[in-house]
Amino acid sequence: MPRFCFDEVTGVTRRAALRTAGNGFGLLALGSLFGPPAGAADKPASPLAPKPPHFKPRAKRVIFLFMHGGPSQVDTFDPKPLLTKYHGQPFPGAKPRVQFAVTGNLLKSPWEFHPGGKSGIQVSDLFPEVRKNADDLCVIRSVHADNSAHGGALLQLHTGSDTLVRPSMGSWVTYGLGSENQNLPGFVTVCPNLGHGGVSNWSSSFLPAAYQGTPLGYAGLPAKAVKFADIAARHGPAQRGQLDLIAAMNRDHLAANPADAALEGRIAAMELAFRMQSDAPKVMDLTTESKETLALYGVGTDPTDDFGRQCLLARRFAEAGVRFIQVSHSYKWDQHGDLKKDHAKNAREVDRPIAALLTDLKRRGLLDDTLVWWGGEFGRTPTAQGGDGRDHNPHAFTMWFAGGGTKAGTVYGKTDDFGYFGVENKVHMHDLHATILAALGLDHEKLTYKYAGRDFRLTDVKGRVVTEVLA
Repeated sequence: MPRFCFDEVTGVTRRAALRTAGNGFGLLALGSLFGPPAGAADKPASPLAPKPPHFKPRAKRVIFLFMHGGPSQVDTFDPKPLLTKYHGQPFPGAKPRVQFAVTGNLLKSPWEFHPGGKSGIQVSDLFPEVRKNADDLCVIRSVHADNSAHGGALLQLHTGSDTLVRPSMGSWVTYGLGSENQNLPGFVTVCPNLGHGGVSNWSSSFLPAAYQGTPLGYAGLPAKAVKFADIAARHGPAQRGQLDLIAAMNRDHLAANPADAALEGRIAAMELAFRMQSDAPKVMDLTTESKETLALYGVGTDPTDDFGRQCLLARRFAEAGVRFIQVSHSYKWDQHGDLKKDHAKNAREVDRPIAALLTDLKRRGLLDDTLVWWGGEFGRTPTAQGGDGRDHNPHAFTMWFAGGGTKAGTVYGKTDDFGYFGVENKVHMHDLHATILAALGLDHEKLTYKYAGRDFRLTDVKGRVVTEVLA
C-alpha cells in the first residue's frame, strides 16, 4: 500500500490536506483574540466556558489556604492531653518503619487548647481568631498521605501523585466545570512557592493548557507588589501592532506544524491575557475596599499585611467568578527546631486574615457556595527533634473545611492518644480529593481524560467520597 494517498484531480496529498485542515484549530483561537466577526454564531465555545456538573453541587468554587511546610496537628486542631502527661518519655508504640529523620521522646504542646463556639471544637491558642469561627469549621483529624518529603508530599497534595507529573487539582476542577468569568483564569494561585515541585503544583500537565493555573507573584515577593497593569488603556495602538505581528508569525508556524499543542496553548494564554486586561486590574485593586474591611484582614498592619492581602484577593477573585483560588503561606511551617517561636510567628501572620476571610465570605453570602480548605502537605511528629522541634509526619494530620456544603461545627476522624497515626475514620489524600470534587458536583470516577492510551483522573484508581463531612 502506498505511504501517501494522492488525489489525481486536485493534486493534493492526504498529508497536505490534513495539514491544511489542522491550521484551523489554532487560528480559531486567534480569531477571537484579534476580533471575530460580530454575530459569528458558529464560533466554538471557549475551553473555560461554564460546564454542567455531574450532579447538583454544594459549592461553586474553592479557596485553598495552603500552609506550606506542614503545621503540627497536635499544636493546632488535635489536642492530646496524654502528650502533656507523658512529656519526655519514649513513644509507647512502634514508630513508622520509614522515617524522614530520627526523633526522640514525646514532646508536649506549648499551647493550651480551648473550645470555640457552640460546637465546642477544640482549637489551640495559636489560632484564637479562627477559634471564634469554630462553628463554621469541619475539622478532619485523620488525614494521611504517602510521602514524608516536601517535594513528593506537595505533588500528592496538589496532583494526587507523589512521583509522577500529573494535572493539578485546580486544573481538574477547571477542566470539569470551566470558569464563571471568561475574562479571568479559572484557576489562580497567589504567591506560590517555586520549589518542592514548583510549577508542577499548578500545571495542567497533559490536560489542555487552558486549564493550567495562573500564578500571581511568587513566594518571597510581597503580595502588595503583585500587580496587573492595565496596558491596553495606555498602549492600545502599540499593543495592536505587536499582536498583529505575533498573529502573522503564528499563522506561518501553524502552517508548517498543524499539530503543535504547545503553540495552541500559547495562543489560548495570549487570548486570556488580552481579556484579563479589562478585569484583572480591577479585581486586584484593593484601594476600592473600605477601611473596615482592610482592617478586618489586617492589611497595612504587621505581621498580617502580606497574608491578609492574599486572603482579600482570594475573596475578590471568588466574587469575580474564578473557580479555584489558592493562597500560600510559603514555606514557613517546617519546624524541625524552634517550634514554639516559629509556629507562634507563623500563626500570628495568618490567624487574623483566615478568620477575616471566613467572616467576610459569610456576611457577603459567599460562604454557602464557596468551599474554604485549610491545610499543609503533612503534619508533624508528637516526638521531639532537635530539642524544640518536630519531624515530618504524613501518617496523621489535620485539615479543615468551611462552607461549601460541608458539615459546620463538626470533627471527623481520630488519631491515637499521641497524634502519630490515624485510628478512626482515616481519610487518605485520594479520599480528600474525591470529597472536594463531590462538593463541586463532580464524580471523581467520571472526571477523566484519555492520555497515553488510558483514562486518567485526579484520584487515579482509588479514593472514596467522605459523605460524612458533607451536609
